[in-house]
Amino acid sequence: MQVYKSEKSLDHLNKVLFFPDPGLTCKRTAFGRICKDQTCRAVHDETSLNCLLNVLRFTNHTLDVCVYMITCSVLGDALVECQERDVKIRVITEIRNSGEEGEVIGSQIGKLRTAGISVRCRSSSFWMHHKFLVADNEILVNGSFNWTNQAVMGNYENLIITSEETLVKPFITEFQRLWDHLGPKNGLEE
Repeated sequence: MQVYKSEKSLDHLNKVLFFPDPGLTCKRTAFGRICKDQTCRAVHDETSLNCLLNVLRFTNHTLDVCVYMITCSVLGDALVECQERDVKIRVITEIRNSGEEGEVIGSQIGKLRTAGISVRCRSSSFWMHHKFLVADNEILVNGSFNWTNQAVMGNYENLIITSEETLVKPFITEFQRLWDHLGPKNGLEE
């Protein structure tokens, strides 16, 4: 179920993922390590979340994330790990779920900002309800999946991962349009 291991395998990448997973992926195995903790109760098998994490793990240059909510700590940690590898990350999220307007339990936005990741929040009476990411301007991940534990282990969700240029390019354009619109004047950014 691994999505891709190298840039050479990006040609014609099309993968469909369905959730829920049987449990939350072990943080150690999620980042390509071996879990030696015999008391670990997390999932160590390949899962849909693991495939999504592989996209993040093999991102080399840029990562644009546009999601309604990020409360899954495994995904928050994966973004921080990308930042530590000097991947340029930009995140757009809904202000209601960022911790900016009231506390959202488990919001990862503070962690991302502390790590130096640029985050812009949509602030209006309408919701920023997109759920997509673009990795290295080559890979699109899009679907119903919010970045929450509920989406990983409870909800019936889907993601499509593709390298089809005709699908990736419009999402690059949409992300940039939103990023520009939510600049310091129209959005909240730290």
